[in-house]
Amino acid sequence: MSEKNNITGAHLKIQARLMLDEEIAMGPGKADLLDAIAATGSISAAGKQMGMSYRRTWLLVDTMNRCFQQPIVETATGGAHGGGTRLTDYGIDILKRYRQLQADIQTISAQHFPEFKPLLRKKPVPPAS
Repeated sequence: MSEKNNITGAHLKIQARLMLDEEIAMGPGKADLLDAIAATGSISAAGKQMGMSYRRTWLLVDTMNRCFQQPIVETATGGAHGGGTRLTDYGIDILKRYRQLQADIQTISAQHFPEFKPLLRKKPVPPAS
């Protein structure tokens, strides 16, 4: 392999964001949040797991619920069995579709990146001072 092709830090990063006007209805971070909510059964625990405040976590959930035709996440208040949070069946479907979109984009990226990799330098040229 030539020196120009021996690039270790080069990669193609494409992220899908579903937009509704100026709102991000779904993106990689929101999908990760949904996974964390499904795993923990709690908005608070999911936020902690991801290093986010409860307020930030709740705002992201609220945005998703406002952007889609049906709620993505449901919360239950306390009671005999305590409260909790869960993905709705609709939310599970949205998350599954989004993860498939990400996988499809990754496959396409992997097919096209070899065309660009040999055109890159081994390291970026330092900026002019």
